[in-house]
Amino acid sequence: MVRSSAFASRLLAATGVLLLAACSSAPAPAGSSEAGSTFVVATAGEPDTLNPVLNFGVDGASLIFDGLVTRDVKNTLVPALAVELPVVSADGRTVTAKLRDGVTFHDGSPLTAADVVFTYRAVLDPKVDSTLRSDLEMLTSVTAPDPATVVFTLRYAYAPFLQRLTLGVVPAQLLSGQDINKAAFNRKPIGTGPYRVESWTTGDRLVLAANDTYWGGKPANRKLIVAFVADDNVRAQRMRAGEFDAAELPPKLAAAFDTAAGYTVQRVPTADYRGVMLPLGHPVTGDLAVRKALAVGVDRSAMVTGVLAGAGEPAYGPIPPTSEYADPSPAGKPSADTATATALLDAAGWAPGADGIRARAGQQAAFTLMYPAGDSLRKELALAVTADARKIGIKVSPEGLTWDAIDTRITKDALLMGFGTPYDPDFVSYKLFGSQFAGQGYFNPGSYRSPVADKALQDGRDQADPAKRRAAYATFQQQLAADAPWVFLTYLQHTYVVKDGITGVSPRVEAHEHDVANSLWWNINTWTRQ
Repeated sequence: MVRSSAFASRLLAATGVLLLAACSSAPAPAGSSEAGSTFVVATAGEPDTLNPVLNFGVDGASLIFDGLVTRDVKNTLVPALAVELPVVSADGRTVTAKLRDGVTFHDGSPLTAADVVFTYRAVLDPKVDSTLRSDLEMLTSVTAPDPATVVFTLRYAYAPFLQRLTLGVVPAQLLSGQDINKAAFNRKPIGTGPYRVESWTTGDRLVLAANDTYWGGKPANRKLIVAFVADDNVRAQRMRAGEFDAAELPPKLAAAFDTAAGYTVQRVPTADYRGVMLPLGHPVTGDLAVRKALAVGVDRSAMVTGVLAGAGEPAYGPIPPTSEYADPSPAGKPSADTATATALLDAAGWAPGADGIRARAGQQAAFTLMYPAGDSLRKELALAVTADARKIGIKVSPEGLTWDAIDTRITKDALLMGFGTPYDPDFVSYKLFGSQFAGQGYFNPGSYRSPVADKALQDGRDQADPAKRRAAYATFQQQLAADAPWVFLTYLQHTYVVKDGITGVSPRVEAHEHDVANSLWWNINTWTRQ
């Protein structure tokens, strides 16, 4: 769940837009060394840090750092800092990685196994405020028997461990002995990636310069500027004004560029879902009949058409249709079925009042639905849920709030949330729906508890056999559909507008989190202009 400091950015009152000093919309003179050498992209989200240990770009494609492995255009794991995919022992508890020769950090210092060891030990250090620590709870030790070899020892076999090795590696010599939580490195880091940080102006832009000694080959362009523009409409206006080469936009705003000359709209498939988290401790949403009535009563197809402008598909669970672990059976659940929804409520004793709102034992069928006030897409989805719920006699009160305000109420009130990963179902679902994480902030805020789901989630991470993993996640998805702790609404397509004449754009299935890292520009070091 991204909570971005970019929402603190402000517009200049005199112009209504915040112009980038280094990115005039006027093209460089033909034949000049600057022509075509800089790409400017725009996103709503801004990271809080640029340190992978503190959760920046941990799934790869951060552009500044590399992990031992990375993902290609099909999200298949391929070697990065490791010369080949790390080797897993027969018992699944030892993983050995051999480093690529000749890799250097941006400051020219060589990458060694000691840097990899330091990176992972820093994540495990309880003094470091890393949200990744629970992701590596299976890791007991990381050692370097020689400068080119790293050995990971696991407490137990963990099927998707290699996918955790996308974590960007940081240089030990620059962070050893420091308070990593407050290190200057977090804003001006040194990595091994295709770009180095030139400057970062909070609320405005991040400027990245080409790393000409990049082990993967010299970038095809000299500079990348990432503009942070929180307001969707302003971002669209500036894209139309020619300030950006590519911009992330909500579906409706992106659709307006379909008929505009000089632009291409990229609709990228994702694992990024939106849904209503329903707290089980609430007197209304804690009732199974209410939750199931909402799950069958909402009109997902109308949301895809009306809210997403067609850029998405209905969602019935947290594992995306693009995943080999997706269970097709939840997709057969009814949607916009008011007859079934009202029958469920009738049977549970929720009777309609004079105003059409149901009640039971003096409790009105009403609850608040929170959403982040700055997110126009979630607002529209919240309003759609409100309208659909009213049709079956449930009163939903949508409320746009700051993230700080949401934090204080997340275990008590429903929330329009977003999550999702295309990589492995364990990555998000284990924390989001596991009983052991109940009530722990954004991990399992609704306090969902199910022994069946818990066992299935555990089996999914314990089993190396793909068939057994598929069976485990099918059980999990079916149990989740039966309990309905969330009302899943839609899977999004992430929509971007790109200027014509740019080559090398290669969309791949994206995760929920995408801004500087893991966006359409994951491979922008290979982009060129015609």
